[in-house]
Amino acid sequence: MKVLVTGGAGYIGSVVAQQLLRAGHEVIVLDDLSKGHADSVLPGAIWHPGGLEDAAEVLDPSVDAVIHLAAKSLVGESVEHPERYWHGNVVASLGLIDAMRAAGVRRMVFSSTAAVYGSPLTETIAEDHPAAPINPYGASKLAIDHMLSAEAKAHGLAAVSLRYFNVGGASDGLSERHDPETHLIPNLLKAAAGHGDTAKLFGTDYPTPDGTAVRDYIHILDLAAAHLQAMEWVAPGTHEIFNLGTGVGSSVREVIDAVERVTGRSVPVEEHPRRAGDPATLVASGQKAREVLGWQPRHSLEDIIRDAWNHL
Repeated sequence: MKVLVTGGAGYIGSVVAQQLLRAGHEVIVLDDLSKGHADSVLPGAIWHPGGLEDAAEVLDPSVDAVIHLAAKSLVGESVEHPERYWHGNVVASLGLIDAMRAAGVRRMVFSSTAAVYGSPLTETIAEDHPAAPINPYGASKLAIDHMLSAEAKAHGLAAVSLRYFNVGGASDGLSERHDPETHLIPNLLKAAAGHGDTAKLFGTDYPTPDGTAVRDYIHILDLAAAHLQAMEWVAPGTHEIFNLGTGVGSSVREVIDAVERVTGRSVPVEEHPRRAGDPATLVASGQKAREVLGWQPRHSLEDIIRDAWNHL
């Protein structure tokens, strides 16, 4: 297939593009480098520098599918500046959908998020869990999911939304390089290596066994595999949602312990109050993706940490 990857110079987008190329697909990367890196656009991919507003310049009937990964994704920023998320996620994605319709491109895999569920009511989250986001980031992603459902029903779009949780690890030189870096594992590894400040632990009074937030961590390679499987599986006129996760939650303190085991180094940590908009627990069941897509996460938390440490 000929596939447009929006945000394909970013962390997740570059690994998805890498796996598409390895599977023999033709890849176009649309990325304005506001968050991505030019050296993450791999040989073999065609890079079109630009944002989602430029999608019409690269979309034509020869494009078989769009994997939509470009987004603003900082929970704290979304609380402080929600307007950036309505414009950067909702309005920009509507423009992309319009451009796809005009060009006759009728297949999309969308990078959604577990943040649409807000504070979960169950131990693990299935796709039928009520969507009740508690921050504008999650709300903006849920709005796009609603757009895709309506587009599929009205205009025959074949769409899949992948709602995933905390992604980590690395793949052949492609690793997390966010600025600022807000993700737990890379910040813990930098602290362990002595390359950064003391790691920050946000919240020690959550209603969890050790008082720290619990998350479901998924390896970037498992995540990329799900995007390829969803792209092949998706059906015209339908919008399906899949949660991607291991079904196993790890608290921040448990992740710190795992980092220390893998690296053999202690991690200096400062405790801080909770961040606005962060729920206590987010763990996916992942059962639907296993049963319908045949997707199976193959990497453990220790694998994620080890691969990220080796690419630091």
